Amino acid sequence: MRNLEPSLEKLYSFIEHADLLNSNVSSVNVAWHIEHSLLVITKIIETVVKSDPAKYDWKFDLKRSFVFFIGKFPRGKAKAPEVVIPKQVEQPNYEVLFTNTRVAITQLQNATKNQFFVHPIFGKLNKKDTFVMLDIHTKHHIKIIEDIISQTL
Repeated sequence: MRNLEPSLEKLYSFIEHADLLNSNVSSVNVAWHIEHSLLVITKIIETVVKSDPAKYDWKFDLKRSFVFFIGKFPRGKAKAPEVVIPKQVEQPNYEVLFTNTRVAITQLQNATKNQFFVHPIFGKLNKKDTFVMLDIHTKHHIKIIEDIISQTL
């Protein structure tokens, strides 16, 4: 199982650059990427925790296998579901968001191995695969944030 804590610490370190925007890299600012990443983690884990492990059934998925193997998502190929799109116009309360995310990660660590969520592209992901997907997704947004910062400052 992957540890999301280093990625959370990296996201937290970007708060000082929250207002940065570089439209050559992304149409949204650093704050959006931070909040989106945290929302994805917490919302997916909410779904996993509520799931019935008896309903999990593993199926081979070529896209999932490829993405998990290379450890990254292609940029600009997917659209985030509404539930994980930041809504706030003002800067979010980062302390609350990060605390909620850490609590959610603990809940995922305590989930049974076959609790799952259904990813719109990769299908059913159990606890282990959820950690992998969340790690890849978070690192994807960290890279975008790093590109915004490096090409703006």
